[in-house]
Amino acid sequence: MKKIFVLGSLNMDVVINADRFPKKGETLIGYDFMLNPGGKGANQAIACAKGGAQVYMAGCVGSDTFAEQMLSALAQSGVTCNYIRQTSGSSGTAVIIVVDADNRIIINAGANAKVAKSDIDALLQTAVEGDIFLTQLEVPLELVKYGLAQAKQKGLLTLLNPAPANLACLDMLSYTDILIPNESELAALGGNADFEKAVKALLKQGIARIIVTLGEQGSVLIKGKDRHAVKSYKVKAIDTTAAGDTYCGYLAAGLAQGKEVVQAMEYASAAAALATTKKGAAAAIPSNTQVQEFLRKY
Repeated sequence: MKKIFVLGSLNMDVVINADRFPKKGETLIGYDFMLNPGGKGANQAIACAKGGAQVYMAGCVGSDTFAEQMLSALAQSGVTCNYIRQTSGSSGTAVIIVVDADNRIIINAGANAKVAKSDIDALLQTAVEGDIFLTQLEVPLELVKYGLAQAKQKGLLTLLNPAPANLACLDMLSYTDILIPNESELAALGGNADFEKAVKALLKQGIARIIVTLGEQGSVLIKGKDRHAVKSYKVKAIDTTAAGDTYCGYLAAGLAQGKEVVQAMEYASAAAALATTKKGAAAAIPSNTQVQEFLRKY
């Protein structure tokens, strides 16, 4: 089995539900308060590990009490945390207000802004040709580009989840083997709300393969003029917070296990569907056993 190396963010999600969003200067009574380890990098690393892969992660946490909780969540899921560096100051945090499945989020990058090239060099020191590198855009973009370039130079399969969408990532595509946007990220990066026009624009940038996640509509693999759609799995969703990260992590895990891309997409779709049936981010990501049982019953 190939190893997976993840570069990305670690956040503590501070979540509270309310009947409506507060107005300027207003205080409301909320409910269902929850502290939930998250961050796109950590979520995806946990999904890789729960999918049965050998996973190593690089990133930064602060010197606050959140750091220990986040590292514990990763370690308990099977992620090797040796390359996650503790810094001074606060860890990354996301303050989230949820109203009827809609949300408003304020993010403090905290320690995520302190990732350095040396962290990436350390992460990739044991990587070999054919291993997998997975990253997103919640750490400084110049570090994401550096990580992709270094991984590509070593012969790794490079996966980029361009979230949150940022046009600056377009110059990273030459180092990216598979781009994994959702529909809104595709539109932003392709400069067009029309699906096919956005795809055409990105293909002109030189990306070889794009996997677009479409929520309840499943996902689609785009390779040149070829398209291959993968269905979604129907479940009673209660929280979609970690669905995209679960998909990315399980996709990488499937590829690490030697699955063909479409097979890995089907595996990822099932895991993402299950993730929506629980509240939270990392806590909602299903185990490989749960995914396999789900697929047998579906």
